[in-house]
Amino acid sequence: MSPQVDCGRFSAKRIQGDILDVGADVLKPGHEIVAANLVWRMRANEFWNLESMDYSLDDDRWSAKIKLDRLGTMEYFIEAWNDRFSKTIADAKRWLAHGEDVSSELSNLIEFANEAKGNASPAEKSLIGEALNQSLEIEGSQTDVDTTERIVAILSSEPYSSLIIKNLEKKDYSRTQVFSIIVDRLVARFSTWYEMFHRSQGKLEGKSATFKDCEDRLVEIKNMGFNIIYLPPIHPIGRTNRRGPNNSISDSPTDPGSLWAIGNEFGGHDSVNPELGTLAEFDDFVSKASTMDFEIALDLAFQVSPDHPYVKQHPEWFFHRSDGSIKFAENPPKRYYDIYPLNFENDDWKSLWDELKRIVEFWIQHGVRIFRVDNPHTKPVPFWEWLISTVRAQHPETVFLAEAFTSPKLMKLLAKAGFDQSYTYFTWKNNKYELTGFVDEFLLSDVSEYYRPNFFTNTPDILSEFLQTGGRPAFKIRETLAGTLSSSYGIYNGFELCENVPVAKGSEEYMNSEKYQYKVWDWDRPGNIKAYISKINRIRSENEALHCNSSLRLLKSDSDQIMFYGKWMEDLSNILLVAVNLDPHQPHDAIVSVPVDDLHLKGSYVVRDLITDTSFVWNGERNYVRLDPNQEPAHILKIVR
Repeated sequence: MSPQVDCGRFSAKRIQGDILDVGADVLKPGHEIVAANLVWRMRANEFWNLESMDYSLDDDRWSAKIKLDRLGTMEYFIEAWNDRFSKTIADAKRWLAHGEDVSSELSNLIEFANEAKGNASPAEKSLIGEALNQSLEIEGSQTDVDTTERIVAILSSEPYSSLIIKNLEKKDYSRTQVFSIIVDRLVARFSTWYEMFHRSQGKLEGKSATFKDCEDRLVEIKNMGFNIIYLPPIHPIGRTNRRGPNNSISDSPTDPGSLWAIGNEFGGHDSVNPELGTLAEFDDFVSKASTMDFEIALDLAFQVSPDHPYVKQHPEWFFHRSDGSIKFAENPPKRYYDIYPLNFENDDWKSLWDELKRIVEFWIQHGVRIFRVDNPHTKPVPFWEWLISTVRAQHPETVFLAEAFTSPKLMKLLAKAGFDQSYTYFTWKNNKYELTGFVDEFLLSDVSEYYRPNFFTNTPDILSEFLQTGGRPAFKIRETLAGTLSSSYGIYNGFELCENVPVAKGSEEYMNSEKYQYKVWDWDRPGNIKAYISKINRIRSENEALHCNSSLRLLKSDSDQIMFYGKWMEDLSNILLVAVNLDPHQPHDAIVSVPVDDLHLKGSYVVRDLITDTSFVWNGERNYVRLDPNQEPAHILKIVR
């Protein structure tokens, strides 16, 4: 069977509007003819639909295709049986061709038609009866060869044949288990994320920005080509053990603290930080963003500060020491004194799970349909499977992104459990060997049936060594790779400014990180790559081949420093070839190999670089490229037909 994930334990994923191609090996010993149906429905309480499967003459492989035109979870199985009617028709035709008597076969065909008529709907019953009447009129009182051929021809013609097969009792019947497909919105597969650190969007030193300040930045972010604004937690921030600048222990009441230490006297996960504004002002921000074709993604961080209302209301929801005090979050040798983790397996776990579902539904009511989930790998996978499926049953348009930097198998398990997108280790994959291996595993293997990678270039926690040491060219290289390898990618604000100063050598933390202090950015400071990002995102928007990962092909380059790959539509209506210099310090050249046979290219052809708007005439398979990172580190070449 295909598609399937872990023998049907989990759902494969598709996008609304996709054509689902279901295939199966269907076979039976002997000379019988088998038949198969795809049986499917879009909701658990709906009637089942039937789609006849076609035999491909390729090693007993059968297939059927249906269009997925609704959001939700599609269920399906395959049924197969011994097709007595088709076998008898085939035998009768073969015997007739050799002048043999077929009276026995003819008798069986009439019997099958009568049986099917008895099982058919009124409309179908009438049509089958029509075929029987014609047969009886022809038969009369004689059964010569010509008469028999005419009766066999009638019963084997459409629509009679299909109706008889459909309604005839299925002998030697077999069926698979029920499989499922999650059908998502397009944004689950093709999306361009901008992480906006909301309190740093203003212009006043030492003071939090507001939702209105965030509104004022939307035009600029739109001009860069993003369609999702991701906000870190917007909730009240705990006061106990607040973190100060550069993650120090705070000694000032004016330090704002970490956004991920959620909750104080102003409320918890269903409240907003008063410094940002009111809930009504958040609603206004969401509404304004919507008018500009943005969606707002909200951070789900299921942890609390010691000041969160849950601590007093539900102490049983937490881990406790032997003295009865609540444990802080810890990852030895680190202990986070501003955060309490939730105990998802406490004795009252059902009420905790229901409360967290209520939080998700609360923000859905306020216009949020996308959630970036903080550290999901530190919570039980069954919780996520339950939460996501329960929410999706009522709100199938909801999208969940897993921020899980953990073992590859656990990352994959979270995707199987329902997450629509997932963070990846792309941030640390920089050389050609690392990148090609990573792409092979996550974009080109059967993992792609359920795992949709989001290639974030950086995060508030991750300033990679490559960005620290590679200067402005490094940022353009990573932008190009993220935006063309994966159909979903994102940047954390400051990337467009080439912000690359770490708090210390060997650290991936930013110096003066806005995670722990107020910050004012000069969004137009010299050296920014806003125009380059805008160009990459415009290329993404205008070229459908970049809207999915299934079109990706890794291609040959004879240089270890130049990665070459392509994306193209199945009908070859849109073909892109991408060459990227992975070295931010030095120019490199290479001979790259174009799969001219696959692309139906003969002789010379024109490729246009969408970054520089320069055209080249290439010839045949092997062609030369030279890329200087201090000019442009990449070619995004569109084949001009």
